[in-house]
Amino acid sequence: MAVVEEQRGRVLLVRIEREEKRNAIDVATALGISAALDRLDDDPDLWAGVLTGTTAVFCAGTDLKDGAGAVTERGGEYGVIRRRRAKPLIAAVEGPAFGGGFEIVLACDLVVASTTARFALPESRRGVIATSGALFRAARALPRNVATEMLIAGTVFDAERMHAVGVVNRVTEAGGAVEAALALAEEVCASSPVSVRETLAALAGQDEDDDARGWAATATALEAILASEDMHEGVTAFFERRPPQWSGR
Repeated sequence: MAVVEEQRGRVLLVRIEREEKRNAIDVATALGISAALDRLDDDPDLWAGVLTGTTAVFCAGTDLKDGAGAVTERGGEYGVIRRRRAKPLIAAVEGPAFGGGFEIVLACDLVVASTTARFALPESRRGVIATSGALFRAARALPRNVATEMLIAGTVFDAERMHAVGVVNRVTEAGGAVEAALALAEEVCASSPVSVRETLAALAGQDEDDDARGWAATATALEAILASEDMHEGVTAFFERRPPQWSGR
């Protein structure tokens, strides 16, 4: 099973467990994430969620070899990217959160990361772009120049740097992200669930127009990418495990 659920009191812990694939998201994994988050949304006894990977890797994004992750009705990409959630979701990150994995992190409300965590958006090095929200959410979560560096240079940042710029709420020792995230979730659960729900709704409402513009801009950029020679070269080079030879076309 690619996605495992575990209830801890009023908190739902959701684990992506495809470590042999670096927790890359295929259709079954996306559907599993979506089903777990549907449960979180719909069960009145659950007040918060924690989404994590394994101790070695959070998520490497889309599984390009075994098929792209599904887009679900309630969750959008990966079952989480476009989800309208009434309950807080905390990302607990160990190891790499690259590409779509980092976009999953950006879709969460709070982030706990261990010292092993690494964050990157390497799409430009493969001739493609980030299509699951990072083109606008990264610039919202990080200083603009830092987001731009991630998006066009593919720079990898560690947990301490991400904490310093405000993406990560708490940094733990290696192996400690999940328990720290669960502890943070318990702190949230000490608040009124009505207050939490309405606060999240108010915050999301302020981003609606920006999100709409962001998705439109992403679609425009993707259209250009799909027509480019560089995309074909980047994907081919990735599978052939060689440096790409860009033409700029």
